[in-house]
Amino acid sequence: MSHRILPAVVLLVVTVVLTACGADPEGSPAAAPTPTVVVPSVDPSAPSAPDPVPSPTGEVGLVAPSSAAAVPSSAAARPTPAGPDAGGTTERRPSSPPPVVLPPRQADAPTGREVVAAFRKAGLKAANARDRSVDCGPDGLGLGCSEIVVTDNVAVYVFPDESSAGDLAERWSGAAYRSGTVVLNYLEGPTPPADRPRYAKVLDALR
Repeated sequence: MSHRILPAVVLLVVTVVLTACGADPEGSPAAAPTPTVVVPSVDPSAPSAPDPVPSPTGEVGLVAPSSAAAVPSSAAARPTPAGPDAGGTTERRPSSPPPVVLPPRQADAPTGREVVAAFRKAGLKAANARDRSVDCGPDGLGLGCSEIVVTDNVAVYVFPDESSAGDLAERWSGAAYRSGTVVLNYLEGPTPPADRPRYAKVLDALR
């Protein structure tokens, strides 16, 4: 009896197994397909898509970026700097005016520095000597002299000729002394009138 039951039990087990394998795969959770998510790659160098812009008819379209929009308005309105013309020439500024050429003194006349040195050698006051020859030209006093040396006590004017020297000596009458082409002017110096003949004597000795 036991030998007959054993094949029947085995047959029953096989039948149950086959029944389970033949079940509907869609009803089993294990048979459900795994969903696949596809993420599009993003290129950081690629330009972003243009925003949709509504059209007058109500439709939404895309506006393609134009090359003109990439240029700032300030750059478009910036004026072009001026440069050389087509010929390659540039504007030249006028050069500085030439120096004033003063008339030369006579060859036998002493210079202003020599007269001042003679005053000092004779013990006369002639401190702080400075050249003011620029006043002889048209940009200065326009006196037409050859040179001027001024001290704190007396001013020495040297002219190119005796005529010019005489004209200035007369203009400064009472405060000047002329010897040849040299004129001593005391208008700017506090030399007392009693001491002025000593300056005149030294000047006469230089001729």
